[in-house]
Amino acid sequence: MTHPRDVLLGPTAATPLPVCDHYCGAPSRMVKSLALQAELTQEFGTCVFDVTLDCEDGAPVGGEKDHAEMVAELAENAWAANQKLMPNGRARIAARVHPVDHPAFALDVAAIIGRSAHALCHIMIPKVDSVADIDLALIHIDQAERANALATPLPLHVLVESPLAVHHVAAIAAHPRVESISFGLMDFVSAHGGAIPASAMGTSEGSLPEDLDQFSHPLVVRAKLAISAACHAFGKVASHCVVTEFKNTAKLEKAARHASRALGFGRMWSIHPDQIRPILAAFAPDADEVTQASRIVCAAHAADWAPTSIDGHLHDRASYRYFWQVLVRAHHTARLQSHDPAQVFFSA
Repeated sequence: MTHPRDVLLGPTAATPLPVCDHYCGAPSRMVKSLALQAELTQEFGTCVFDVTLDCEDGAPVGGEKDHAEMVAELAENAWAANQKLMPNGRARIAARVHPVDHPAFALDVAAIIGRSAHALCHIMIPKVDSVADIDLALIHIDQAERANALATPLPLHVLVESPLAVHHVAAIAAHPRVESISFGLMDFVSAHGGAIPASAMGTSEGSLPEDLDQFSHPLVVRAKLAISAACHAFGKVASHCVVTEFKNTAKLEKAARHASRALGFGRMWSIHPDQIRPILAAFAPDADEVTQASRIVCAAHAADWAPTSIDGHLHDRASYRYFWQVLVRAHHTARLQSHDPAQVFFSA
């Protein structure tokens, strides 16, 4: 079978990732998050969110080494448990280390990658301002991977949090080891020395221009669009920042849908378990769109990807590519039904 990704996507296509990246730093929350990931994987039949174990915000001052060793142990244990339940391996566990200029960065890398690299799906590096920061980080990361005899280098996810980083975001996105770029809203606003009001760190009811929230303040929206555009240009995944109002799930889902549909982000951060399902719902394609995408892609496959007419509309590889990506998003949000004929493309 000629697979749609081989026919329709070029070498710069973004790696499909779960649409939710869940962050946790306290030991009890890390344990609960890993258990929830396993539970939802069983429920949906696929891993629908990443768990990122956080050293930067999670480690107590002076206790960074112990915290990193705990993260390594948790990742290792969760991966081992997952291997017993699902030998093909579906758990997606990542770690956010300290910034590359922090004294604990090298300790984090040595402790986490040196012990549990095989259990990780990626490493998140915060406060990346330029390609030089990535290359400096890789000196330590590559060394730890070699010590661990890791066959395939870990992808890097980077956090853009300053005006300088936004200025360099295209070069950052072009780096071959970078898989995804996240936007650090709070630090970005703080980096402007009061020029952006605190309202831009939150989400208003209407996100109107006069609200100056994170979806209406021009400098914040410009930064988000720059990150999204750079990621799409270089085949990387843009990850939207947190919405801190986790009690209001309707507001969260509306914000996540806007990030996906209007700003072009491929996934979003979660900082509370209650945010995971609303993010999945917001980033999922509508049921009618999934049905349409399945019909078109299956018809295209039957026609060996030649142009076809469906419901009076002509489709070719340009539209096939779009609808294939709808199916990928449906698969990663557990919206592709088990009986759907397009499931054959995701069974291997």
